[in-house]
Amino acid sequence: MTISELDRPEPEITGRRTFRPRLATLVMLTILVGSAGLCAAWFAGEGTIQRIFKQLNALQSAPPLWLEVPMVAGKYLLAPTVILLAIALVVMGVSPQPRRWSRTIVVWILLLLSARYVVWRSLSTLNLSTPLNGTVSLGLFALELLMLTSSTLLLFLMFRVRDRRREADLKSIAVIEEQFAPTVDILIPTYNEPAFILRRTIIGCQAIDYANKQVYLLDDTQRPEIQALAAELGCAYLTRPDNRHAKAGNLNHAIAQTTGELIVVFDADFIPTRNFLTRTVGFFQDADVALVQTPQSFYNADPIARNLGLENILTPEEEVFYRQIQPIRDGAGSVICSGTSFVVRRSALELTGGFVTDSLAEDYFTGIRLSAQGYRLIYLDEKLSAGLAAENMAAQATQRLRWARGTLQAFFIDANPLTIPGLSLLQRLAHLDGLLHWFTNLSRVGYLLIPLAYSFLGIIPVRATTAELMYFFLPYYVVQLSVSSWLSHRSRSALLSDIYALVLAFPLAATVIQVMFSPFSKGFHVTPKGNVSDRVSFNWHLALPLMVLFVLTAISLWRNLGMCMIKMGWQETVPPEIAEQVKGIGLGWLWSSYNLIMIGIAVLILFDVPKPDLHDWFDLRRTVNLWIPLPYMPSDTPAEFWGITTMISEGGAEVALTQAGFPALRSGETIPIMMKILENDLMLSGIAVQTGTRHEFPIVQIQFEPLSLKQQRCLVEMLFCRPGQWKRHNSPGEFQSLLLLGKILLKPHVLFRRKLDVRALSVAKI
Repeated sequence: MTISELDRPEPEITGRRTFRPRLATLVMLTILVGSAGLCAAWFAGEGTIQRIFKQLNALQSAPPLWLEVPMVAGKYLLAPTVILLAIALVVMGVSPQPRRWSRTIVVWILLLLSARYVVWRSLSTLNLSTPLNGTVSLGLFALELLMLTSSTLLLFLMFRVRDRRREADLKSIAVIEEQFAPTVDILIPTYNEPAFILRRTIIGCQAIDYANKQVYLLDDTQRPEIQALAAELGCAYLTRPDNRHAKAGNLNHAIAQTTGELIVVFDADFIPTRNFLTRTVGFFQDADVALVQTPQSFYNADPIARNLGLENILTPEEEVFYRQIQPIRDGAGSVICSGTSFVVRRSALELTGGFVTDSLAEDYFTGIRLSAQGYRLIYLDEKLSAGLAAENMAAQATQRLRWARGTLQAFFIDANPLTIPGLSLLQRLAHLDGLLHWFTNLSRVGYLLIPLAYSFLGIIPVRATTAELMYFFLPYYVVQLSVSSWLSHRSRSALLSDIYALVLAFPLAATVIQVMFSPFSKGFHVTPKGNVSDRVSFNWHLALPLMVLFVLTAISLWRNLGMCMIKMGWQETVPPEIAEQVKGIGLGWLWSSYNLIMIGIAVLILFDVPKPDLHDWFDLRRTVNLWIPLPYMPSDTPAEFWGITTMISEGGAEVALTQAGFPALRSGETIPIMMKILENDLMLSGIAVQTGTRHEFPIVQIQFEPLSLKQQRCLVEMLFCRPGQWKRHNSPGEFQSLLLLGKILLKPHVLFRRKLDVRALSVAKI
């Protein structure tokens, strides 16, 4: 295939499209229709069906002897939990970071506990006494199996995890010494992103330490101001007469106009560090390597952390994927191309037909086609770039729904990783785990709805005694909860993962169903970036199902408490027809309580707090020298001051002075000032807009005057391009997460933001 052929016309992925049902749709329809028919026959009293379920119910009531709880005192039933938890804690203590041996021990414990739990649930706990109880009980078990299948696949894949940082050290030597220096085209696709975001991305790409490169700005909206920006910065500018196939079409058009041996893609808001190419290009010395993917990092807090007031505590949601999932996928040979911050070999891309255009997830399926041709995809777990996370919940929803829709289109295109020729069984299993991840949102919604059946329908979907829960369920749950954060390299605790998953569970579940029946009904929607807001807003669209469920769960909890009171009050005199209904109320009460707390926090997340400043502020320490013109200072007072920056952005800085004497400013008063950042030899002019004290140090806030291009380059490189500047941060553990959840409920950030944000808002004014 020639380069010019990459931009040939192809079927659109937006608008109306002829759709022929594929196997995935037919399978889902068969499952739904078959299940509905079986339930209908059971409710209708069909003889054969009734007899089958009656026999199954008898087996559930008399499980095998080896599934019986030992006849010991209650405290001894905790022995499996205590022993297994102790083993896990010892392993994690000896190996604070998962290593091959420690990960293997923990994974085997979890796999055995999962198998034990499934056997117990399937042979002892299903309530098939009536069609209504049986339908809900089997439905819950099916939802659990979906989650367990996904988690078990992930555990199985954890036996092979790759860390290529040491390999990058060795391979980068040839690049640094210019013994291996292929030509590189850096492509920045853009669609309506603001110029100030593109400016720093272009500057960051031009600052990469690699001589043999060319930066291209791919403008898919043909904006004159963006063409002028490219000319000002000395960046090549490419556009096209239409924007067919969205980002994939834009990239394919650019590939046809460029010639570099390697192609780098950065989204419009992603800024690389200076060593991006020296750390990645070396891998291409191996002819079978087609693509090197690096993590997506973010220099702003995601909207969930920001809305909860936990910006400096919670790690971004994507950390789980890039810190845990991608190294696992690298071990399975199924690294996912994530659309930005990657390097790809041009010849391999041409061989596979360029970027895939028949799906919204052009990056994901492009990587699959490369793997199917026998090429290797590499994941380097180093933060070599950073971009903007979604800035509000609406933008986050737009982004996540696009990811889900694009990934699930796998079932309806030729690049389906489950059927495309050329992939190994291990690679297919890894991709199956990724596809099942989106289906687990159906389980999450089910887990929210099932407890309502306890009180509103009198259903007991899980038939288990307290002793059985202690002996079979508790070891599985406690050990899994304890090791979850450790296995994910402290990127997320299990409790906080539930919060992140719950917020968008309903729209994601609806998207999964919609895609399975109408996969191409919606087109590509760019995540909006670069917005500001000076007030609190509430996302009613996302909140409505959660608020309805919150009310129903609260009523359900009240009814369950009433049933518990009946149970305690009646004791031996409780009628037989009530006894069965009351039996599982304790579990329903606990389940409803947990759901109520999590839904309440999810609703609080949907209050988007103000973001009054376009620029993001960095906690960066730099020594500065300040000068004030003499007319603004008394003759006997020095006009020169020394200090340390406490916060700095592209628009201004806050400086803690090391000496007294700076003139106090009244409200609305300003003073012109010159500031030199010594470490970077950067001279900036501005105005002091506010003064004060903090921790006994004089504080001055400075707003920069318009910067020259040279000053902009120096400032952007200082803020965004320093190698090693994007650090890993650990998420709180389970106990700390539990305390955080309590704090969130008792002191919602949306109500106390004025007190919490006084400093941020005052700085934002500059």
